[in-house]
Amino acid sequence: MNTRVTELLGIKYPVLQGGMAYVATAGLAAAVSNAGGLGIISALELSAEELREEIKKARKLTDKPFGVNIFLRNPKAEQTAQVVAHEKVSVVTTSAGMPSRFMPIWANAGVKVVPVVPNVAMAKRVVKDGASAVIAEGCEAGGHIGELTTFTLVPQIADAVDVPVIAAGGIANGRGMAAALLLGASGVQCGTRFLAANECEVPQCFVEEILKARDSDTMVVGRRLGQPVRALKNSYMMEFAQREMDPMITNAELENYGSGALWRAVRQGDMVSGCIMAGQAASMVKETLPARDIVLQLVTEAEALLKSAPETRF
Repeated sequence: MNTRVTELLGIKYPVLQGGMAYVATAGLAAAVSNAGGLGIISALELSAEELREEIKKARKLTDKPFGVNIFLRNPKAEQTAQVVAHEKVSVVTTSAGMPSRFMPIWANAGVKVVPVVPNVAMAKRVVKDGASAVIAEGCEAGGHIGELTTFTLVPQIADAVDVPVIAAGGIANGRGMAAALLLGASGVQCGTRFLAANECEVPQCFVEEILKARDSDTMVVGRRLGQPVRALKNSYMMEFAQREMDPMITNAELENYGSGALWRAVRQGDMVSGCIMAGQAASMVKETLPARDIVLQLVTEAEALLKSAPETRF
């Protein structure tokens, strides 16, 4: 499946793995890259030296391109941005902010910059600043989100910029991938689907929560703080929502309540007081598979649907 994204990134299939915090390790990234997609390492929790070691580990596990995701609100973003440039990683994806201040050093190092964008205005800005492509992420996604849906966001961004567009948010199978391509995307990014990859190093109880999720089992909190987050409903999320509506609770107190919640879920297996970040596509994830099988299922199903579309009776 050759698209503008495969040509740009030097990969076989236009499938990117999301840079999920505490989840996107070198092992998972290498497995996705070996499958023909683009694996991503999350830099969120890592020091500069730890990120350098993860990059080295990924290079031992794959000779294919892979990327690093930098969460720009992280105080360590400056250090990790320098590591990405020094190590000449193939691709850097960015989230939660504007990457403009780092783009010159990445460009000088030959690193392709692919920011996650929630609206047309930001897409235009990052392309003007030198982005090689953009990830148009709809509010169906897990974790930090914008307000527009993938269905409306992707075609508007595809019409507004001249670089490849990668669709994200709510895509967990070939039907979603085919739809994204028809909307104008040249590839897709999947996060929630790879939570159930065999190579994903999350507790089994976390995976089980994904597998049993229903269509209405996610919710969004954090809008009051200007940082909306989607995750599975549990005691933690319900309590956050209640506190968010309480005018007697300050924003600082609300932020403090949210601190460490994702860590508790991903690293401690706490499904009660942890934040189980996942997108609305969780209810479409029905089984654990090797990353290779996930990538191949996405692509083969999408190709079959696109080929049969002219004969399909609607």
